[in-house]
Amino acid sequence: MTTILGIESSCDETAAAVVIDGRVIASNVVASQIDLHAQYGGVFPEAASRAHIEAITYVVDQALRDAGIRPSKLDAIAVTRGPGLVGSLLVGVNYAKGMALATGKPLLGINHLEGHVYALWLTEPYKEVKFPVVVLIVSGGHTELLLMRDHGDYQRLGGTIDDAAGEAFDKVGRLLGLPFPGGPNIERASLQGNASAFDFPRSRLENPFDFSFSGLKTAVMREVTVAPSAGARSKSRREAAEAGAPPDKSIVLRSDISVNDVAASFQRAVVSILVEKTAKAAKDYNATEVLITGGVSANQHLRQQMRAQTDLVVRVPPLNLCTDNAAMIAAAAYYRYQSGLRSDLDLDVRPMWALTSTTYQEG
Repeated sequence: MTTILGIESSCDETAAAVVIDGRVIASNVVASQIDLHAQYGGVFPEAASRAHIEAITYVVDQALRDAGIRPSKLDAIAVTRGPGLVGSLLVGVNYAKGMALATGKPLLGINHLEGHVYALWLTEPYKEVKFPVVVLIVSGGHTELLLMRDHGDYQRLGGTIDDAAGEAFDKVGRLLGLPFPGGPNIERASLQGNASAFDFPRSRLENPFDFSFSGLKTAVMREVTVAPSAGARSKSRREAAEAGAPPDKSIVLRSDISVNDVAASFQRAVVSILVEKTAKAAKDYNATEVLITGGVSANQHLRQQMRAQTDLVVRVPPLNLCTDNAAMIAAAAYYRYQSGLRSDLDLDVRPMWALTSTTYQEG
């Protein structure tokens, strides 16, 4: 039995978890910063770093208590090394290094994206994955399309060349006056909207597996806004702002715009391009399954459309493991621990760390 403590602090969640044999969650504690960053309409990096410092000792201690285990009984300590916000990553990495030094336990610096992949190994009931599989990692900071041939064997097929899908959700949500984070609030608004009200553009790129959402975001802004001097905000804009989003006085919605219709149409555009490219990759590379993970994988429309557009098994994490958490870091660390990975105490963060088959050979 291999018991690993995972620590995650790459963005705006301070998290710690204990996972046994890469499959069984003994504890999973997350301290969210959503309320802190909602006042800014997005993640404020300096505030995130300070919040991690304040929360990390409590979160780690609580994870150990929930699991009923002392640090001396752990087999290893795993921590997110990157990618992510440099200040946030430093808090988790330095704390994990201190624990490893104090306990003498092995330290493993884990790639955050690989952690998202291994959230799918924590689902219940579990059924063994048959490789090769196509993996879509889609979150606030990442949109990546990978071919996974085996544990640790990745080929990057494509990814976003500008905004990540989740980032686009946040920016359009802020444009519409919806609360942060944008993804769940756009999804909620879309339930009352007409997804055919607007025909927003889909990017077409040279690499068929790359994504671009910046142009879509701009198209939404041009379609639904007017110059500030043209008049007061519409009633729908005021009602949306009253839901808790910080006001942006430079943006005025057209008086005839339905926030719900824009939300539904925008969501349809994002989901359609994610599904189209993922389904094509699965077909081109003879994948046996499609795995979707990351915060945006919680979107029900994405889940439904992916299942409707492919005959393959489509796996998604439970909702509590879609967003950043430490159980996924500990799960990924289990497979790296078994393969012999160990990190030195001079481990440093890597804010721009790609996930490939050579990720852990790059120093």
